[in-house]
Amino acid sequence: MRGKGVRRSGTKAIGSKKQKPHVFAQKGSPPHRRRAVLQHVRWDDVEPEQLNPLLQRRFIVGRDIMVARLLLKAGCVVPEHRHVNEQVTYVIDGALKFWIGGKEIVVRSGEVLTIPPNMPHEVVALEDTVDLDTFTPPRADWMNKEDDYLRQAGSR
Repeated sequence: MRGKGVRRSGTKAIGSKKQKPHVFAQKGSPPHRRRAVLQHVRWDDVEPEQLNPLLQRRFIVGRDIMVARLLLKAGCVVPEHRHVNEQVTYVIDGALKFWIGGKEIVVRSGEVLTIPPNMPHEVVALEDTVDLDTFTPPRADWMNKEDDYLRQAGSR
């Protein structure tokens, strides 16, 4: 006989209602996440942010993900940094050289690089580059404009 409040295969019966077991919250996520909403956006409608003379970005934020379109002029340097976010970098046009874990990795047009959370990395644009970066969770430092390392970035 199954009574009220007895656990059965991943659910807990409470009266006549069933609840899912506790869902794990990813570290680095805000404790109160924003509501997920449907968005349809043209990149040209997103205000560009000129971070320094060689780096411009636009980004769109969902509840658990952020997509950024970066324009890097040849010679632009993004100093070594790390973040709690997993990153996927897709080079649309151009080439970027990354220094990660003691290795140099060149990512060219049409190639993708995945960077795990908390992995230090540095980047230099080998040529004018259009880059699409995806982060999960969204970059709070970018949203709050606490990204001075990008605003002071220089060239080589």
